[in-house]
Amino acid sequence: MDACLSYSYHMDDEIARFIRRVNPPKVVIDNDVYKNVTVIKVDSANKQGILLEVVQVLTDLNLTIKKAYISSDGGWFMDVFNVTNQDGNKVTDEIVLDYIRKSLGPDESSCYSPRSTIGVKQSVDFTVIELTGTDRPGLLSELCAVLTDLQCNVVNAEIWTHRAKAAAVLQVTDEETSSAVTDPERLSKIRKLLGYVLTGGSRSRRCREPKTTVSSSLNADRKLHQLMFADRDYDEWENNVDDEDKIGRVVPDVDVSNLHDLDYSIVMIKCKDRPKLLFDTVFTLTDMKYVVSHASIDAEGPEAYQEYYIRHTDGSPVKSEAERQRVIKCLKAAIQRRVFEGLKLELCTSDRVGLLSDVTRIFRENSLTVTRAEVKTKGGKALNTFYVRDASGYEVDAKTIDSIRQVIGQKILQVKGGNTEVKPSSPESQTGFLFGVFKSRSFVNFGLIRS
Repeated sequence: MDACLSYSYHMDDEIARFIRRVNPPKVVIDNDVYKNVTVIKVDSANKQGILLEVVQVLTDLNLTIKKAYISSDGGWFMDVFNVTNQDGNKVTDEIVLDYIRKSLGPDESSCYSPRSTIGVKQSVDFTVIELTGTDRPGLLSELCAVLTDLQCNVVNAEIWTHRAKAAAVLQVTDEETSSAVTDPERLSKIRKLLGYVLTGGSRSRRCREPKTTVSSSLNADRKLHQLMFADRDYDEWENNVDDEDKIGRVVPDVDVSNLHDLDYSIVMIKCKDRPKLLFDTVFTLTDMKYVVSHASIDAEGPEAYQEYYIRHTDGSPVKSEAERQRVIKCLKAAIQRRVFEGLKLELCTSDRVGLLSDVTRIFRENSLTVTRAEVKTKGGKALNTFYVRDASGYEVDAKTIDSIRQVIGQKILQVKGGNTEVKPSSPESQTGFLFGVFKSRSFVNFGLIRS
């Protein structure tokens, strides 16, 4: 049976490559049609997931998709995207434009695979740890403390929280070798201790223990969506939900109806526009095994309007009211997962083992909970972004932020956006005490690591 499946996949790949050679993709980039946007046209042979591949490339370049017209019914795929850079201007960087041509055109040598697994993965440079569980104040701090105690350095990470659920994708290295952790016993210990933290030490609480597999690539956005989906965060959405959810966020307007004479289901989405919105909705539909045959996207104003004509991979539309409600719930959850909550803080300093553990512990000790985090390491520098809010649900107090910045360093930790404005209290607080008093403290003493 396995041999038959392998042969089938091999034949599918051969057929896809043959079609690609006969009908190579064509990418046209036009900066003359409109004054403020760049037009990107993509024509190629149609295949499952091709729309997601195109949107992924544009999203990874931090381009904003203002409008899009998509048609992929039948054997051909034709898309038109109106895009701008992060500053709202045309895309004129030739390096970026050349990358788009090579990624989407006939020179493209590899594409994103929709297949994925969940667990701890190893690449040449780092070990990827994927976690999901029930969110609670201080959870990120405890997870980071465990990794620090196990001599693991978090070099990159994405953390999302949504409706009492938390998901994280962390890339860690060994403290001594600065490469991936490969020892099976050590990986087993990492899984065991992290699983203990996720359950809060309770054996009765259900938790997905990370699994160990081998992978050469990873897309954090896709994996975080899949982790949240697997943890059924969309079940929290009620059919009769109000215009605002429990914490005041505007709920996206999503509707699904069938166009019976053409065997399509029409998905209509109206919500506040934000970066990566199109990727989130397209990925969700693709991951749920729907094919987008036609679509129209308009995000030129503060609100985004998306219209999709979808079918199952077998060509049938949405088949029941239960399925219709499930699609609505899943799309609403996918849109809200990436909505930023809380005060934005940016940290920039030299990277070291335990840095993330120290910072998140200070947040926890000051009654702040992290709703979202993005951790990056580049050239020995830690470039971290945190969204925090008061653990009790109140607005973040400016005095609390000022106190935290004095400990970490006024120049190291910056407040971005919001109404919480604080000023340096003294010259001594510019660099803070984070690299002095807190650097050498063992996290076993905080009661976070238990044998």
